[in-house]
Amino acid sequence: MLTFISCAKTMTDRCSVAAVPEPTVPWFQQEAVRQAVELGQLAPDELGRLLGVNSKLAAANALRYRDFLSPEPRPLPALLSYTGMVFKHLAPADFSVDDFRYAQRHLLISSFLYGLLRPLDAIKNYRLEGNVRLPQYDGRTMFEVWRPKLTDVFIEAVQREGGILLNLASGEMRDLFDWPKVCSSVRVITPEFLVRKGGKLKTVVVYAKMCRGEMTRFALKNRVESPELLKAFAWEGFAFSEQHSEGDTWRYVL
Repeated sequence: MLTFISCAKTMTDRCSVAAVPEPTVPWFQQEAVRQAVELGQLAPDELGRLLGVNSKLAAANALRYRDFLSPEPRPLPALLSYTGMVFKHLAPADFSVDDFRYAQRHLLISSFLYGLLRPLDAIKNYRLEGNVRLPQYDGRTMFEVWRPKLTDVFIEAVQREGGILLNLASGEMRDLFDWPKVCSSVRVITPEFLVRKGGKLKTVVVYAKMCRGEMTRFALKNRVESPELLKAFAWEGFAFSEQHSEGDTWRYVL
């Protein structure tokens, strides 16, 4: 089984983990460098308009892209670079070397700059969104740019790990792939985390992100290979509900 999660907007370039195996090179490193170099040539205000961020974030990311090929700050393993809610709850800071090695084979992370990342892939900090249209791509979004490059690579990665995908990424990440082809090639299990409110079940985004991180941690730490074992996952009152689940859309209810 292979787990798939979304990248985060927030990142760090500081590593507080001592025992990390040797970093690896991202599968699409050359594409990432090419895009970063192009972005590094833009003025901060132009980059800000492209990314839809304020002047402070625009200036910070202009500097990141300008220094993308500099040796400092050093690239970090992807699993330690992102600091969003999913990654806070995945909590890799206490992973053992064996945990990192297992994660390297059983986890993939989306990235609008790098395409697809394994946990130990060494990356630099960046900011990029899926709906951004870079000048060099003739008006295509990053979703459209990556889709033909990633689909078969993604399917092959899942098939190498038994043909079962635990999809814990946000819904928009499906647009990085030919999703119907993915679903026809491998089994896709998509957990949803719902809260009872006013007699109805609703998604609360912050809770959903927390649960995605906790379930990813559960799957990696417990070396979960059979998806049925995921039904035992429970966290802070969220638990699997057979009656609310449909097919491979598994619902965990609080």
